[in-house]
Amino acid sequence: MRVEQVMTKDVKTVTPDTPLREVARILAESKISGIPVVEDDKLVGVVSEADILVKERGERPGRGGLLGLLVDEETKLQARTAGEAMTSPAITIEPKRTVTEAAATMVEKKVNRLPVVDDEGNLVGIVTRADLVRAFVRSDEEIAREIREDVVFRTLWIPPEQVEVEVEKGVVTLRGHVENRSDAELLAKFVQRVPGVIAVESSLTWEDEDGRRKRGV
Repeated sequence: MRVEQVMTKDVKTVTPDTPLREVARILAESKISGIPVVEDDKLVGVVSEADILVKERGERPGRGGLLGLLVDEETKLQARTAGEAMTSPAITIEPKRTVTEAAATMVEKKVNRLPVVDDEGNLVGIVTRADLVRAFVRSDEEIAREIREDVVFRTLWIPPEQVEVEVEKGVVTLRGHVENRSDAELLAKFVQRVPGVIAVESSLTWEDEDGRRKRGV
């Protein structure tokens, strides 16, 4: 499943000149924890609740060494606009990336949302942790269809009729015959990454170099 399939396309944004008080109002009324900052359709940064709280608390965990800390602190403490308070560059993701990649980025970077940008840096959507959680709450039929169409056929180019895919409560069972052991191992690994998959049980078979049929991964 791709980010573009779960992201929100109608994104609330502000410009660098938007007063910080207005940004805070939008966050509160919209019940969101961060908002992209856009200029000429290009994403230039993100203002989060943490950025605004710098004004209230007068402190913030530093980054980039002592000099970076002092510059960052002073700029944000004096901030009056979104452009002065925003975090830039923003951590982003592309629409064709998988939701698994999005989840890994959020965990690694410790962020709750990722602006989605195209090749030219234009903001095309936003994906949140809640969006990713919803991606995992899918029917077994939807999961099986994605495995057959996106993983078996489009990703590994294996004829769909060679692999039988069954899904029950998120547990995937793979049966059938593939060309070699590598295909069998790759298929199981890719299937495990599909949102909603809890476990993979594979009994795929393949021919070894001597023409003998092998089973298991």
